[in-house]
Amino acid sequence: MTERTYHHGNLRAALLERAWDAVDAEGADALSLRQLARDVGVSHGASARHFRDKQALLDALAVEGFARLNAALGAAVSGDAPFADRFHAAGDAYVSFAVRHPAILRTMYTAKHHEAASAELIEVSHVAMPALVALITAAQEAGELPPGAAEEAAVVAFAAVHGVATLATDDLLDGFPWQDATAATITAVWRGLVSAGSSTRTA
Repeated sequence: MTERTYHHGNLRAALLERAWDAVDAEGADALSLRQLARDVGVSHGASARHFRDKQALLDALAVEGFARLNAALGAAVSGDAPFADRFHAAGDAYVSFAVRHPAILRTMYTAKHHEAASAELIEVSHVAMPALVALITAAQEAGELPPGAAEEAAVVAFAAVHGVATLATDDLLDGFPWQDATAATITAVWRGLVSAGSSTRTA
């Protein structure tokens, strides 16, 4: 790749792709704009036209990460499968992403909470939770889950699944397969949501 790529409008995408690979492999601390420019065969000045500094690049990388994660979660919750199956698929998609891209996921959340976080990043980071709330609400309306605060149920589900993801990526499962841990956790959360109705009725 040469300077000519910049003039064809592909340099931003090339830098972002290379940054993804670099962070995926070595973490955000190892990321260098100058090295990225060298890797794709352009000057540092050319790369600076797209990313003024490292934080801007990390912001764009986080946007890309949330976009990919949202796409996976969106595919999981859509369709005509039973609500429980879609709920399981969404949880599995999240943990799978975390296991495949732990450094990327950490970068996504770090960039989201940075004081310089872009409006685009804030917006894309808030897409997944409403989709989960919508799934739970639809399950409630269909009678598969009891009535209740769908937002609260979604937060509980996210906390549980993110916990499994953290245990898996930090190698704290002591050899227990993350797939099995994910399945067991999601099953327990779903059963808890289902049983919440009977608990309310008998209270």
